[in-house]
Amino acid sequence: MSTQPPTEHRCAKCNRLLRNPSPDGLGPKCRRMIRRAGKAPEIVNGYKPHQVEKAVENLRQGGVALLRKSSKNRVYVVVGSDGTNAYRTARAACTCPAGLRAKHVCWHRIAAHIFDLAS
Repeated sequence: MSTQPPTEHRCAKCNRLLRNPSPDGLGPKCRRMIRRAGKAPEIVNGYKPHQVEKAVENLRQGGVALLRKSSKNRVYVVVGSDGTNAYRTARAACTCPAGLRAKHVCWHRIAAHIFDLAS
């Protein structure tokens, strides 16, 4: 009989200890803030609806994690829609193929924008 210590689960946004782990990795307060930010006028009016929908779905599934927090900007790791690739993303740039071409704002950047607004 092996006795392993209980696993600590922390919120992906604020790093607080979670009593009950959730599939998205967020605590209840952070989840509410992200839902509100996803409905903010600057998100809804600033981007294409299908991209906002993809970004919100990715946030709901826990596909965004803070990689680096600096005084000027935050860098996130965002899991791609196929689940096999992860991209370094900030509000200004993304390492996905669409982000590297920089013709349009990719949904990874929208997810980072929503995450930033929820702060």
